[in-house]
Amino acid sequence: MVAARANSFPLPLDTPPMEARTAEVLPRANGPWQYEPKWDGFRCLAFKGKDDVDLRAKSGKPLGRYFPELKAVVQSLDARNFVVDGEIVIEIDGRASFDALQMRLHPAESRIRKLSVETPAQLILFDMLAAPDGRILLEVPLADRRRALEQFLSGHAAGSLRLSPSTTDIAIAEQWLRGSGHGSTDGVVAKPLDEPYRPGERAMIKVKRLRTADCVVGGFRYLNGIRQAGSLLLGLYNDSGQLDHVGFTSTIANDERAALTARLETLRGGPGFTGKAPGGPSRWSTERSGKWEPVRPELVVEVRFDHVTGDRFRHGTRLLRWRPDKAPRQCTFEQIE
Repeated sequence: MVAARANSFPLPLDTPPMEARTAEVLPRANGPWQYEPKWDGFRCLAFKGKDDVDLRAKSGKPLGRYFPELKAVVQSLDARNFVVDGEIVIEIDGRASFDALQMRLHPAESRIRKLSVETPAQLILFDMLAAPDGRILLEVPLADRRRALEQFLSGHAAGSLRLSPSTTDIAIAEQWLRGSGHGSTDGVVAKPLDEPYRPGERAMIKVKRLRTADCVVGGFRYLNGIRQAGSLLLGLYNDSGQLDHVGFTSTIANDERAALTARLETLRGGPGFTGKAPGGPSRWSTERSGKWEPVRPELVVEVRFDHVTGDRFRHGTRLLRWRPDKAPRQCTFEQIE
């Protein structure tokens, strides 16, 4: 066991979180395993020293400026000299909103302060790297770290700090997995109960629930510097009969790109999306990423996706096949609800 550092924080602020590698199914062998929901938010290590608090993203960048309400909650705890690992989430009407998280990444402090009151964040905790009694827990098995975290939260309850559920029952974990992908979680994480915390290593296993949907191609974007299709913009028809933009796919085979581009260009000039359309450039996107070409809504593709947030695919999707047998008007939101 490593002794605590004799400075402001018990561990260096550049300590990276332990990460996960992707798998198709939840592990059963080579256990025992602890299973936890995989939260859809911002990963965060929260450090508290004797006099200061710091919140760090997975990238190592400070997060405290964007979530002052969480920094204040951690600061208000009687406990000091600890480090915890968790996920920042914002729930609106009982459901996680990744858009609300992204809105916090704003240059104006007044805007951030306003949002911190209107849509306060929560920190869902699932590991402890340093305990308030001065112990550094990196070399301690997960089973002991979990007990330390539970004891910590039972003695320092705060509404914005929540303990993530966990189980050793594979049946419960599989039930969590089936219920993920449309809300606060997008999968399940498996962690060896008898292993230490490994900063920066992919020592955990994550499994996401993958689903498919048939979508209309409402537009496309060219590759940067090349007049060939780089991504397809996907849409679904809403209850009003309008085509809403829901995401994109860029998994286009190189040997099919030229022919697909020619096909898309013959459809160019159509209405594209008649409901919600792709946004233009923002401070988080490049000028190129905001440009797109609308097409007539005649092509349908089947894509695989893992998570839906705010009626949009949270991540890029994987193109599985073209669906010439499917009428575009059959592509509705019922598939992803």
